[in-house]
Formats: sequence, C-alpha cells, structure tokens
Amino acid sequence: MSEQTDTQEAGAVDDRDDAMAEQAVAEAAGKQPAQAAAAEFDSLEDTSAGAAVEEENLDVILDIPVTISMEIGRTSLSIRNLLQLNQGSVVELDRLAGEPMDVLVNGTLVAHGEVVVVNEKFGIRLTDVISPAERVKKLK
Repeated sequence: MSEQTDTQEAGAVDDRDDAMAEQAVAEAAGKQPAQAAAAEFDSLEDTSAGAAVEEENLDVILDIPVTISMEIGRTSLSIRNLLQLNQGSVVELDRLAGEPMDVLVNGTLVAHGEVVVVNEKFGIRLTDVISPAERVKKLK
C-alpha cells in the first residue's frame, strides 16, 4: 500500500516538473504561457423562509435573563465628598424634578417612564419606548 502511494506522489511530482519545464521553454521562446481557466461558482441566493425563520430564531433567545435598571439621574462626586455623605445628605442629580426616568436593559436605553406606586411598591409606567431602529443606530 505504501509503495502505491509513493508511486502516485512521484507521478504527481513528475507532472508538475513537466508543466514547469514546458512553461520555462515557452517563456524562453518568447511565447505567452497558457492562461488558467476562471473558476465558476454557483450564485448565492437567500434561501431563508423570511419572517417564519426569524421568529424561530427569536424563540431561541426569549428565555435568556437580562438586567433591567431604572435610572432617575446621575452625578459625579469626588471621593472626598462621597466619604462625607451620611444619613440625611442630599445628592443633586443631573435631572429636573418630574423629568422621565430612563429604562436600561443591559446598559442600553430602551424606554423612558415615570415612577408609580402599586401595592406599596415602586414601579415605572413606560411613557416612551425607543424603537428598535433607533436602538441599533445608538449601538454604532
């Protein structure tokens, strides 16, 4: 079996050597070497079934947990001022009273809302949801 493989490899090397020798002779005689044929490929087509496939793909991620946070404002403090905070201290935020809160999902703004109290618990009523197209633009 090994001898057969060695014989095949030797034949392939001989064929390459013959082709290189023919090309060298043609170049020496001032002739153009033979051109290689262009490769032909099948055209690429979209074979997806459209919305049905997208819905199936979306079903795969629907149970993935995400972190939602509600942000009423931000501020910057020096460490000195942070260490001086105690009970009753007031921290001024960059938002005005009555301005809507930001709703962030994994750090990405998805909506604005207002604070509500439901059964003695805080909640948020969504007042403006950011469209998916706008969210994609912000990612870029």
